[in-house]
Amino acid sequence: TVDGGRWTAAGRTVRFRPRPPASVTTTTGIPLGIRRPLLPYSAYRLPSTVYRPGLSFRDHIRIPVGPGELHAERFGFGDHPLVLLHGFGTSSFLWRHVAPALPLGQVTAWALDLMGHGESDRPPEREFGIAAQASCVEQAMTALRIGRATLVGVDLGAAVALRLAATRPARAYGLVLISPPAPGKGRGDDLAELGRLAATHLFEATRGMLGAAAWLGPLLEKSVASAEAMPPKLVTRYSAPFVGADGVRHLQALANAVSDDDMSDVDLAKVAARTLVLRGERDSWCSPGDATRLATAIRDAELRTVPTAGRLVPEEAPEALAALLAEWAPAMRVTERLREKPKGAG
Repeated sequence: TVDGGRWTAAGRTVRFRPRPPASVTTTTGIPLGIRRPLLPYSAYRLPSTVYRPGLSFRDHIRIPVGPGELHAERFGFGDHPLVLLHGFGTSSFLWRHVAPALPLGQVTAWALDLMGHGESDRPPEREFGIAAQASCVEQAMTALRIGRATLVGVDLGAAVALRLAATRPARAYGLVLISPPAPGKGRGDDLAELGRLAATHLFEATRGMLGAAAWLGPLLEKSVASAEAMPPKLVTRYSAPFVGADGVRHLQALANAVSDDDMSDVDLAKVAARTLVLRGERDSWCSPGDATRLATAIRDAELRTVPTAGRLVPEEAPEALAALLAEWAPAMRVTERLREKPKGAG
């Protein structure tokens, strides 16, 4: 007989690992490829409808979006979706300590690699600017059957989330903008810094297989307040998608694609989601003044500061950020219920 992860025959019980499905087709008809790591045997011993942290695991998913596919990682099984968007020079790897620390029985966190970043595709006919990335994120939400979500973004990801929330307000329950660009801007001072670094590191970067680390490394190191938060191995990990001369050229193309034009037409008055603007106290590029102006321009937005952190708050304060998001997401759901019109109301 077969029972869960056990097979019983002739009085002997042998544990085995059920094979997960290779793909899932959503009700929208879009197939999603899934690479699911096997669980430890203990995870199959106590089937229950009650969520247990030990039963949580991470799915790696490919999401068809136009001519390419986005890579995503799913954490949790809750009914409130969180869409996590990394910034320039990083990837979904940025959320590796934040997402597992969320209350995964209440939320489902989707950490996306933006198009052209991380493990997502690089279709030559695709645009990689903020407007194009916002469109890709919305298409990914549709494929995943996510009607509305709390959008969480860091620097470039914050600009993408803000544009999506302003142009498609029905898709956002809430908005958490971490170290966002100044109001009306898409290119922050970090990309200006990258341009200056190109003068001294670009030639060196194109000569080695991992040469992008020589160019991207100083930017990442300046994105944290403590050098221990961005050791050389972590710089190499973030630089890995940009291997060789072609990878360095692609990194340069991604930087060139980010334009202020994609944010100049964004009407912040149209942002209906409850919004939190968050910056690290020692952020080198998101100034207190810019964060204040953005929070003031968005209706009822809150502004908070993470002490002793730089721009990459998920790297330096993952537990504090996870606790903040855990507090924020349920509040979104309560707020949404309060805004719903009662049945029978005219």
